[in-house]
Amino acid sequence: MLNFSKTFNKYEALVAQTDKLFSNIQDAYKDCVRCKIYCCDCCYAVFDLTLIEAVYINYHFQKSLSKTDQRQVLARAEKADRRFYQIKHRLQKMYLRQGMSSEEVLLHLARERAACPLLNSDNLCDLYKWRPITCRLYGIPTSIGGVAHICEKSGFKEGTAYPTVNLDNVNARLFELSKELLREIGSKEEKTHMRLVPVSTALLTDYNREYFGI
Repeated sequence: MLNFSKTFNKYEALVAQTDKLFSNIQDAYKDCVRCKIYCCDCCYAVFDLTLIEAVYINYHFQKSLSKTDQRQVLARAEKADRRFYQIKHRLQKMYLRQGMSSEEVLLHLARERAACPLLNSDNLCDLYKWRPITCRLYGIPTSIGGVAHICEKSGFKEGTAYPTVNLDNVNARLFELSKELLREIGSKEEKTHMRLVPVSTALLTDYNREYFGI
């Protein structure tokens, strides 16, 4: 089994920083941050994971869930994967054929809704402790590619200035960690560190030696 421990430790340090950011904004804007148990609005957002996040969540999926729970999640992942790629294929055609800018594509993507395969029938995340950074920041103001985003269920108002997390900076660090992960295991697949996949694909993928070209 491949050992990702060094890079995982660095990723977990970034997660801790992210959680601290969320906590600080939550403390400062208690009436605006309305995240609570069973609220799963973020679980229907469509987004991709960087390599480090994908490998990390796959690792804990394999390690932390029973075989029965894994089978249930994988069944949902197969359905979600088809849905996600339909969405991305449609947006790609809009980008190529209609001349949409990348910012416009991001806006369209933000409006898409599809259930995460880790969302169970109790409206809880099966891997909440190891959820991706996008999930951890969803309830506070963020921006990516110059486009601001606020959770519709929050109390934050458009047009009002708030502390905002720049996801471009977060993603830059995630790409760096993805590159470090490849170096840690001795992979020659250098371009793999830029690969982005939805949660469903991350769960369905076997991140073994063959995948990394070792």
